[in-house]
Amino acid sequence: MKIAVVCANGKVGKLVVKEASDRGHEVTAVVRGENKSAAKKSIIRDILEITPEDLKGFDVVIDAFGTFTPETLPLHSKSLKHLCDVLSGSDSLLLIVGGAGSLYMDKTHTTQLFNTPDFPKEYIPLAKAQGKALAELRERKDVKWTFVSPAAVFLPEGERTGKYVLNGEEFAVNDKGESVISYADYAIAMVDEAEKKNHVGERISVNGI
Repeated sequence: MKIAVVCANGKVGKLVVKEASDRGHEVTAVVRGENKSAAKKSIIRDILEITPEDLKGFDVVIDAFGTFTPETLPLHSKSLKHLCDVLSGSDSLLLIVGGAGSLYMDKTHTTQLFNTPDFPKEYIPLAKAQGKALAELRERKDVKWTFVSPAAVFLPEGERTGKYVLNGEEFAVNDKGESVISYADYAIAMVDEAEKKNHVGERISVNGI
């Protein structure tokens, strides 16, 4: 399978590239500068300058874009819209590395995680920005997409256990009462989704065991 990983030099992007490459997929890194991932092929391009020709022929495009500073938060919506425009009408599946803050607290979908008292205030703007990007994505009928939210505690250096639980849009905890997953296990879930394509047009979430 041909997979393009956008923002492949980031921490999540690198692990997704490695996971997909280790499984024998043909992976291309889309990066702004020198390719520092395990991908053997690369496209040097800013995310907002990617063209339809750049992504033509890929079975799956994985968007690992992330930014955290207040002035750059609107780029979550802007960059995702651009990728959707680029892939509009194609058969490529767009997988998005999402956030946990916009997960719903129950099946009524009236309260989101970032609205709860214990949610860290410093992450509220990020959660809202990612939630806005997701809301806009839901309106797209011209793109095949899946938005993949990690657990609330997302561990960059966490252990690769090879195990995870796939959930829907509702915040969930494991048998230990935890909402936590490592970047490495999240990457496994992401590549599994790229292979199976079981949740097109949906937001799903991933939690550790």
